[in-house]
Amino acid sequence: MNAALKPAESNKWLGALRWGRPGAGAGGTRNIAGTTVLHDALEAELANLHGKEAALLFGSGFAANEAALSTLGRTFADCVIFSDSDNHASMIAGIRHSGAERRIWRHNDLDHLEALLSATPRQRLKIIVFESVYSMDGSIAPIAAICDLADKYGAFTYLDEVHAVGMYGAEGGGVAEREGVAHRIDLIQGTLAKAYGVVGGYVAGDALAIDAIRSFSPGFIFSTALPPAVAAGALASVRHLRMSNRERDGQRRAVAKVRAALDHGGVSTFDNTSHIVPILIGDAKRCKAISDRLLEEFSVYIQPVNFPTVPKGTERLRITPGPLHTDAQIAALAASLTETLQAEGL
Repeated sequence: MNAALKPAESNKWLGALRWGRPGAGAGGTRNIAGTTVLHDALEAELANLHGKEAALLFGSGFAANEAALSTLGRTFADCVIFSDSDNHASMIAGIRHSGAERRIWRHNDLDHLEALLSATPRQRLKIIVFESVYSMDGSIAPIAAICDLADKYGAFTYLDEVHAVGMYGAEGGGVAEREGVAHRIDLIQGTLAKAYGVVGGYVAGDALAIDAIRSFSPGFIFSTALPPAVAAGALASVRHLRMSNRERDGQRRAVAKVRAALDHGGVSTFDNTSHIVPILIGDAKRCKAISDRLLEEFSVYIQPVNFPTVPKGTERLRITPGPLHTDAQIAALAASLTETLQAEGL
């Protein structure tokens, strides 16, 4: 593990709760009494996780994306933002609120991205905004190739690792860490609410970029800080997953077993290499009906994903296997899905 906080220092931060000093809430914004040693320690841990100089906490991943992207677009004059067509709603909101010119490139289409970059004057600041793991279809971005284009055209890179932090990489730093390219990304955004099991979001990058967001983002300046207990829980979770691969290995095994069981049952899933296993239904009412039947008859909960989260006509069920799912549960899932989909004529 990289040297973030020495064990004694980590215990000191976590011990702050035992000292009884922080309350249930932070008591204010980060700039006005809302910062504790726990917030500072968590930001230092997250920065070190991604190999960056600094990190900044937010109340959610959505808030982190919206605040960071809107601030970047407003701060840099004559900025052009290049956004993958499948980017999350929070990224889209941040880009829109920035007021910057935006250009949409087809999902993971490097030729289209390069065509847009090459058509933009080199002197204009360019920001390439994309995700590592796309939550609705489970596809993974070609991060290294995107970084190559960023180098070629002098672009700034902004990577959303929300669906990857904790789950990919030797220490849970995400797909960029797994592929050895985190150092090539200017800003990495993540969440504490998925693999880390708490709540909150963050951005990590060089100190100047983080300070710009800290200084000019209304979403940071005027929002109450995360509760100290949440920061402590997130710190413990991040530190645990930096040292333990048991959970990541368990999830990979569960994903492989789910895919094999569904394939054996004749259930078609999206072809991807991530932990997200979507099943295309293509109709909102049928998707909801299938979800209801799975829950009512088999006690299997798979939420239907409909518009506006996905385009109309691409409604789907989405399965995300976890390391604690047992072989018996996976077999029951496959059997119930096979029976239900057959009953629906799918």
